[in-house]
Amino acid sequence: MAEVVLMPQLGESVTEGTIGQWLKKVGDPVEKYESLLEVTTDKVNAEVPAPIGGTISKILAEEGQTVAVGTPICEIAADGAGGGETAALAAEAPAAPAPSPSAAPAAEPQAPQPATAPAADLRGRYSPAVRRLAEENHINPDSVAGTGAQGRVTRDDILLAASRPQKQAQTAPAPAPVAVQAPAAAAAPAPAVGTAAAAPAPAAAVIDPDDQVVPLSSIRKVIADRMMRSKVTVPHAWLMMEVDVTPLVSLRQSLKDDFQAREGISLTYMPFMLRAVVQALKAVPAMNAQWNGDSIVLKKHVNIGMATATDRGLVVPVIKDADQKNIVGLAKASQDLVKRARTSRLTMDDLTGGTFTVDNTGAIGTVLTYPIINAPEVGIVTMEAIVKRPVVIQDMVAIRSMMNVCISFDHRVVDGAEAGKFVQVIKQTLEGIGPSTSIY
Repeated sequence: MAEVVLMPQLGESVTEGTIGQWLKKVGDPVEKYESLLEVTTDKVNAEVPAPIGGTISKILAEEGQTVAVGTPICEIAADGAGGGETAALAAEAPAAPAPSPSAAPAAEPQAPQPATAPAADLRGRYSPAVRRLAEENHINPDSVAGTGAQGRVTRDDILLAASRPQKQAQTAPAPAPVAVQAPAAAAAPAPAVGTAAAAPAPAAAVIDPDDQVVPLSSIRKVIADRMMRSKVTVPHAWLMMEVDVTPLVSLRQSLKDDFQAREGISLTYMPFMLRAVVQALKAVPAMNAQWNGDSIVLKKHVNIGMATATDRGLVVPVIKDADQKNIVGLAKASQDLVKRARTSRLTMDDLTGGTFTVDNTGAIGTVLTYPIINAPEVGIVTMEAIVKRPVVIQDMVAIRSMMNVCISFDHRVVDGAEAGKFVQVIKQTLEGIGPSTSIY
């Protein structure tokens, strides 16, 4: 018996994924739940496990290829079975997608070809990522030849069309005629709310003979795309407040050795910050929300993502229901996620469902940063390095442990007043910590 492995649904609203790296090749044995390959989407980077044990009999999608959810990507011959059923299963499954346009540099975009009724229906169901990318580049996706499963238009198809604006302009529908009565000096219509003008093409790099050109990894491509999309489509606003964490520093110093011995993990400043963010999200529910085009979604659960640097790139694992945990619970949850992030052992559930993001930029010594929002979330807050500074207290100068808290927020959803109140609650919570504060 053979099993056809399909591209899985890697998170909410994800409709396609890019094959990052095959961890197995044809002929390799594989155990059930052992990782087969790495897949990158616009949300996560994760490994796909084998549904059964056996031998890799066929690979249907190459590294770097973007395929739709549900598309066959490989076949596994079960232990002790021949490959007789493999062909039959493959024949029943949807055809593998054509290679990504990026793999054929000489190809020119073609006009859409007539398709059967089912394929035409599929072409009209564009994924959110495709619709957003087409809108950003002012491209009508109906005019783009799809290379995905059953003619589906993929992100790569839109990017290829955007790279040839003159060709695309020739195939785009002609604009409607302008009424004769229209004033000659009439202004062009403003973009719809929530949309952004297309960004100018970036300047090409100047490559000297001694320079080294490093190809982008799959995860770096996704990070670049997400960061650019967030900066272009989300109106970022920013503010910062100073926080006197002298009592917090003293409390942690008094507890850390006993905490390490009892819990088996270090007591860092992160769980205190996470707890303060929880209190702030309760005080300002509009920050625990997501932008939805023509509406704002107020999230019921408080799921805090933690921006985490790994040797493979930036990932944001999520602490689910962070408001239900005390300091100890947040310490255990955060350190477990960071450890698994850095050893590539995160699951899909660990990487989805975030409603707000915290970034410990102070770990590398920064004192002021301007983070990029993890859209569609409303904000991201940073905790900067704790630095001893002279501070005026009641007309006297004292040496205090000070920390800056910075926030970037989506100005479509909240204004400076709400964002300021949010950071103010964080400040009050952290400054209210004292010797009697319980972490349990």
